[in-house]
Amino acid sequence: MFSKKSALATLLAGAMALSLAACGSNAAGSAAASSGAASGSAAAASSAPSADGAKVGKTVLKCSFNQSVDNPEAQTMVELSDKLYDATEGRYSIEVYPNEQLGAQKESLELVENGAVEMAIVANSLVENVNPDFAIIGCPYVYDSVEHQQKVFQSGALDDLYATTESAGFSVLAAYSLGPRCVYAKKPVTSPADLAGMKIRVMQSDTMVQMMNNMGGVGTPMGQGDVYSAIQAGTLDGAENNIITYTDLKQYEVAPYFSETNHLMIPDELIINTNLLKGMSEEDQKALKDAATESVNTMFTLAAQLRDEYYAKCQNELGVTITQVDITPFQDNLKDFIQEVANRSDMTKTIYAAIQEQR
Repeated sequence: MFSKKSALATLLAGAMALSLAACGSNAAGSAAASSGAASGSAAAASSAPSADGAKVGKTVLKCSFNQSVDNPEAQTMVELSDKLYDATEGRYSIEVYPNEQLGAQKESLELVENGAVEMAIVANSLVENVNPDFAIIGCPYVYDSVEHQQKVFQSGALDDLYATTESAGFSVLAAYSLGPRCVYAKKPVTSPADLAGMKIRVMQSDTMVQMMNNMGGVGTPMGQGDVYSAIQAGTLDGAENNIITYTDLKQYEVAPYFSETNHLMIPDELIINTNLLKGMSEEDQKALKDAATESVNTMFTLAAQLRDEYYAKCQNELGVTITQVDITPFQDNLKDFIQEVANRSDMTKTIYAAIQEQR
């Protein structure tokens, strides 16, 4: 579990004041709403209309996000905000702060735990650091397809797992995914042997490091904001991510070979401060949870559309070489690892069985 530092909220207040002064027009959703950082679990209140026409509730929940406002997850949150506004008769809306304006994902998770920020979208690998059982839903090759993953996320089978984070100060509302992650580098990667000795950036968790090591490479944990410069400088030989992030962050400029290992469909969790959630009326809690559940379908639909667009753009405009890969050798290398993760606890056994049943 992350340590709780009381100075964090104070630092956030100063950082947000600077960020909002410089970047206020970039925030999605209720862009003209909150006037500064909230302390504790108190959300920002607003009576001003949004400059971009978005619906602004009496209470505006800040949502920290590490990617661009055009990302399907950010766009999903804008729609979720409008639905929440309608369902709560204007009592609540959500304001998305993209591009790490409120901090990188690790810091954002800490801030939600502390109540300095109300909501965030963070990688499953970080939630896994709070409860290792989350590793099972971010395990390589555990889903047969994007459709299979969406079915699992909407099945209710993960509700007991989601509830385990409440003692850490945050609650999980939904899980999203931008699609299959692949390896990209300055050369094609078509087999485990091709990865030998290559330092490949992975998300910051032991599970992700072990995954890449088993695939044949050298798993190198690093924050997303440092990946481009690290590949450019040769500190990294490559990275792994979905085509959307790869394109949005222009990582094709330093790693123009995108190899379709399709090894992972890592969830991103939509989280909210638990005290804030429980402080809402039962009616408003239900409205938020229902809207979050519905948003999963919205996100998967938007992501599928953008993946198709970006694959075409990468091949036809950006000079990316996309290589199809026989994934069988990678799957074989990871079989024992998958079974180890699946059998870590009664919870992981139950979730793994549920994933299998949804095939």
